[in-house]
Amino acid sequence: MKKKILLGLAPILMMASTISFEQALKETYQNNDELKAKKLTIDMAKANVAKAKSYDWGRLYFDETATKSNDVSVSAFGHSKSDNKFHYDSRINYDIYAFTGFKISEAKAMANLQVKAKQYKYQRDKNKLGVDVLKAYNGVVAAKKFVQALETAKQTTSYFVHMTHDLYNQGMIVYSDVLSAEQRDRDVDAKMIEARNKYKLALAYLRFLTGDNSITDVDDFKVVISPDANLVQLQEEALKNRNDLKAMHANVLTMKHNVKMNEHIKYPTIALHADYGIMDHNRKNDTHTYGAGLRYYFMNMEDSQVLQYSKIQAQQVALYEKYMKNGIKLDVQKKYLTLKEKTSLIDAKLKNQEAARDILNKYKDMYRNGLVNIAILLMKQTESQKADAELIKAKYDQAIAAAELKLAIGSPVESNEKVYRSPDITKKDDANLNKVIEKQQMKVSDDTFDE
Repeated sequence: MKKKILLGLAPILMMASTISFEQALKETYQNNDELKAKKLTIDMAKANVAKAKSYDWGRLYFDETATKSNDVSVSAFGHSKSDNKFHYDSRINYDIYAFTGFKISEAKAMANLQVKAKQYKYQRDKNKLGVDVLKAYNGVVAAKKFVQALETAKQTTSYFVHMTHDLYNQGMIVYSDVLSAEQRDRDVDAKMIEARNKYKLALAYLRFLTGDNSITDVDDFKVVISPDANLVQLQEEALKNRNDLKAMHANVLTMKHNVKMNEHIKYPTIALHADYGIMDHNRKNDTHTYGAGLRYYFMNMEDSQVLQYSKIQAQQVALYEKYMKNGIKLDVQKKYLTLKEKTSLIDAKLKNQEAARDILNKYKDMYRNGLVNIAILLMKQTESQKADAELIKAKYDQAIAAAELKLAIGSPVESNEKVYRSPDITKKDDANLNKVIEKQQMKVSDDTFDE
């Protein structure tokens, strides 16, 4: 019989899986469809780069024109005669801009910067997802520990039921004590049902994020950053590493190039045209044309307003970047202080748990000796159960606060590295952007874009 039971459980045991946080994060990055969809925005930005570069090649196209004419001829005798004729004009054309006032080159620079901005934004979204996984993982750990704590409480309340039955049978207590112990035991059973359901829900969410339905258990709490870290260093690290700040800076540079692109009105536009054609499909009637066109506006109020608007827009984005830097420093400080607070509570909650357990054990003996009534004993059991729950919550809060701080400094949750570089961005580009950010060279004033 035992052998049959084990064989029946074998498929379940094979599918069961205890997962670490690192493995959960890896599976999420591999399986999450929303993250894959967000990454496609980079490909769309790259398509815009290709579109901007295509202007360097000009346009090569083919024209075919067919016409019908009705020619009338008069004979020597005065008779008229009409003759329908078809004419064909086949032509290959090539157009290219020789000079656009740097408009095309600036458009290409803007497109490349937007690729970088999308890459930085993707990395930020990826790290946010990592923090969500971390929170979900620690949520499963907390739910698991609540179940374990209630299992310990169940052992205690079950002991109370047996103890009161024995003491009642010995004539040492009244039956109401037995009923009180049984009621508390049922309360723990009800809380156990709730706790196990919360564990299942937390596990389901982790499975959803990772795309792994075989997960049945987790390890311990994951705290990804030390509460003893230095605040000033964390703030400096955030200004270097935050991908959303890098994306904002790429937008600032994009706006500067946009201003330069709109300054094309200061320069003439030169276009070249060449074509080769055959008339009536007769090689003797072939034609070819070469030409150049120049256009220069002495007055263009519409484009002048567009230029002025782009200057204001560039100043606005630069001011947002400055505001964002100050906001990041404040965000890091708040998350840092929260982590320090949550960490300091753990020691106090641990001492409370130890004290509550010691007190409960002493009150067990006091009750057996008739020194306290059942209400006081059950109250001490409630206090011990509460102390267990508060310690679990304190550890969970610390893990979540550490995750929030990790996100605030822009460091990936799976790594303790101080500097993180996107794999899609060259080290040279990343270093150049960081230098500009650190030196705060983008302090835009009203004179920055003076013509």
